[in-house]
Amino acid sequence: MLNHQRFAVGFDPVKNVYMPFADQLIGVDVAEELVRELHAVDPHNALQNLKAAVSILEPLSLRERSDALRDALLADYPLSYLQLVTPIKSAQTSQSFTGWMIWPVTSAVATRAASENSAEAFDDAMTVLAELTSRLTSEFALRVLLKHDLERALALVTQWTSSQDEHVRRLASEGTRPFLPWAVRVPEIIQHPAITIPILDALYKDESEYVRRSVANHLNDLSRNEPELVIQTAGRWLDSPAPTTEKLVRHALRTLIKRGNPQALALLGFGTPTVEIDGPVVPDAHVPWGGTLNFTASIRNSGSQPSQLAVDYIVNHLKANGSTTAKVFKLTTRTLAPGEVMTIERSHSFKAITTRRYYPGTHSVALQVNGVPTTATEFELRAE
Repeated sequence: MLNHQRFAVGFDPVKNVYMPFADQLIGVDVAEELVRELHAVDPHNALQNLKAAVSILEPLSLRERSDALRDALLADYPLSYLQLVTPIKSAQTSQSFTGWMIWPVTSAVATRAASENSAEAFDDAMTVLAELTSRLTSEFALRVLLKHDLERALALVTQWTSSQDEHVRRLASEGTRPFLPWAVRVPEIIQHPAITIPILDALYKDESEYVRRSVANHLNDLSRNEPELVIQTAGRWLDSPAPTTEKLVRHALRTLIKRGNPQALALLGFGTPTVEIDGPVVPDAHVPWGGTLNFTASIRNSGSQPSQLAVDYIVNHLKANGSTTAKVFKLTTRTLAPGEVMTIERSHSFKAITTRRYYPGTHSVALQVNGVPTTATEFELRAE
């Protein structure tokens, strides 16, 4: 997602993503700095709307703050794309024109280019986004142009894959992700998932881990709805690998591995295991509200060959309607020699969190070894 910055985060349960705290990212200080940066290169513009927007930020979320500043910029430069982009290009000479103020700036550039609906404005806006992405990221603004003219945008994005700037190469992958967190969806990308594969093919061997991680996250996004496409793509990459490819593919297949997808497991060398599993054993079948579930298990390789294992555990949470929903948690990957035994000891917290609501009653826990779940062991989560 966002680059170059470490920030505190809060969880948005509606969008199911972690969001930075708005005050720490696009606060009054950032908005006022944006006013100063633009006034320095365009002193004749009073920037009345941008100045006014500074005073309304306090109750707004992060995205709402970015949108408010974007709209103010568009109101202060109402005449044309050229009128808006000229001071922005001039401001790029300033080292202070960077950080979170860039989000509303790139959004304004993309929005105005799309509304002007000319090839010249569109192509120039794509160039500006590439130039500014190293100062924060242009991945959110890019979505506006992808939605406006996907074919034209992807042609330019494809050129970015050979850029000398790793930030631009990453933008090619990150900005076109089907389910980019915080970003608007591009329906055509979701409807035609193979359309971004050429971008990933061009980048999966990239020298930058920063870029490769984006490629892995992009492919993992595709696995939500297109597991066969993802497995086919990952298989091609493993057939023509770089030294970094196996690690990238493991990260890209993480969702399919958690789902126990047999083709994904086989790609990573996790075949059908010959093992004996004891457990999970729950010493105390009554877990207090807000407490911890403790369980143990053992896995023995009963075959005559080493066995590569992907071991997860599944907690079946009780829902309000009495049904259960399964959540898979990562445990370990390990190769067991013939006769070798692996012992598992695990604690699972039921401390209240914003991402999940717990209900008292019967839950259960199971292991999942190379995608195959064991019989679940029940336990009771007590009421508050």
